[in-house]
Amino acid sequence: MALGWLTALKTIPWTDVISTAPVVVDGAKKLWHTVGKKPAPAQLAPVSSAASPHETPVIAALQARIAVLEAEAADLHGQMVASSELIKALAEQNTQLIRRIETSRVRLLWLAIATAATGLIAIGALVLTAMRPGI
Repeated sequence: MALGWLTALKTIPWTDVISTAPVVVDGAKKLWHTVGKKPAPAQLAPVSSAASPHETPVIAALQARIAVLEAEAADLHGQMVASSELIKALAEQNTQLIRRIETSRVRLLWLAIATAATGLIAIGALVLTAMRPGI
């Protein structure tokens, strides 16, 4: 199972992911600002259910359909605002994750260099002690 994850992590182009993370965050922020500034569709005054003598059943049916469509538009606007908030939050989390991964990668590189240097020093010390006559 862990082998599958390692293979997946090795195939991800991390340089592309890291370089595009700020673009994703900027796009999410622009989306949030665009959607957040739009007001919700205004609700019209509810149409009375009792039809006036001048209204025909067709007009009453159209008004009912308009009311339903306005309610659906308001619902869709709410979903769009919620989705843009989620996208913004995910983009910010992605940026934080990328920063932490990059920091871990740099630390791992320095650790590998320190380990290699320590190994070389240990090998050098072993060679020197083996070359000393009398010990």
